[in-house]
Amino acid sequence: MYLLLLRLLLLLLLPILPLLLLLLSQPLLLLLLLRLLILLLLLLLLLLLLQQLLLLLLLLLLLLLLLLLLLLLLLLLLLLL
Repeated sequence: MYLLLLRLLLLLLLPILPLLLLLLSQPLLLLLLLRLLILLLLLLLLLLLLQQLLLLLLLLLLLLLLLLLLLLLLLLLLLLL
């Protein structure tokens, strides 16, 4: 079950990777995104340790929303450049 969720996360992250590479020219924004990702990963690990499947699914939904927000932010950034 967890492997399936991790695969889903990886599939969601793959389209964003080229945009993240573009962010290398924006160090402050990149640092902020890295902090967000680290925080989300820590929360995910905590929930995995607690083995609360419902909370894990809620966190995945939150992560999806954050990824969508990140995509919108990146598109806005690309439009401004």
